[in-house]
Amino acid sequence: MAEDSDLERTEDPSPRRLEEARNNGQVARSHELVTFSVVMTGLVMLIVTGDSILATLKQITINNLTFNRAVLGDIDQLLVHFSTAAFDALRALIPVLVATAVAAIASSIVISGWLFTFDALEPKFSKLNPMTGIGRILSVRSLVEMVKAILKSGLIGGVAIATIWFEKEQIIQMIAMPPFASLAFLFDLTKTTLLMVAGSMLLIVAIDVPFQLWDYKKNLRMTKAEVKQESKESDGDPQVKAKIRQLQMQAARQRMMSEIPKADVIVTNPTHYAVALQYDEQKMKAPRVIAKGSFLLAERIIELGRDNKVPILRTPPLARALYHHAELGEDIPTPLYNAVAEVLAYIYQLNHFERYGGLAPALSKDLPVPPDLDPGGEA
Repeated sequence: MAEDSDLERTEDPSPRRLEEARNNGQVARSHELVTFSVVMTGLVMLIVTGDSILATLKQITINNLTFNRAVLGDIDQLLVHFSTAAFDALRALIPVLVATAVAAIASSIVISGWLFTFDALEPKFSKLNPMTGIGRILSVRSLVEMVKAILKSGLIGGVAIATIWFEKEQIIQMIAMPPFASLAFLFDLTKTTLLMVAGSMLLIVAIDVPFQLWDYKKNLRMTKAEVKQESKESDGDPQVKAKIRQLQMQAARQRMMSEIPKADVIVTNPTHYAVALQYDEQKMKAPRVIAKGSFLLAERIIELGRDNKVPILRTPPLARALYHHAELGEDIPTPLYNAVAEVLAYIYQLNHFERYGGLAPALSKDLPVPPDLDPGGEA
């Protein structure tokens, strides 16, 4: 069943899945890169600080070979003597130790970046389950790691032994060498061996890093069902989103309808379109569209306008132009200023006529609506 499940995981991991894995402490790691970085950094530091380290070792050797009967007979003085020697050796090696520690941390960050989490340290029951443990031991990855460890040990061990073998004559002659000459030879032999080992490890790293990145992504692959489910969780269920949009549209429509009583005029097509306009000279730079709609919504706007005694004018070209080119809640387009100004002037004159009488106003039948703004076609 596990193999079937793996076969179904054909989709690359999503950014969300990668982020969740990272938060759980699961990132791509290459122990070979860390080991190589430590060995290479140690080699470089031995070359850079070699003279200082060698001088310290020589001095420690001189101190240890200087016999003093009083010291030999006093255990406390012997402890102080050896402690001093150990401290001097450690002090000489501190630059190497610090540099290799930094290299180990830096090489771990190279592949997956900085990560600090306690999730990997949390106790999990699955780690205590013997069957789960046996499964991990017998997994394909464990077998691959075992084969890789055997090959790595053979390669590095072979290179180290070969390097020492080529120097076997001088190693044998060390017996006849002066103490400091043999110490210098051992130091050089150590650097040569590390260089050869680092060279052999470079081949291992070149193979292991791409493999670890590929294996990490492979283990996080998803089934099509998981991708679909994650998409629902991230973007929302399409049905739920549609319902939300519907509710939002209803709320927006209700707000729009509540603005109609404030309109100064409603221009219509008369049945296809209806656009409600408001203009407050003290607060607005230009007339504003506070409601618009087509067909049934247009009829509803007209009905509400009548109920609230809002003037309704049949101006098909202007109604079409406003419906198609003016945004709800925004000022009317500049090219329609003159046409709307004539409409509003007519409404103001009509209100004055109804209150005080006089000469009845007349609205021009040919409002200055630019032809390119009037889609036309509806009566």
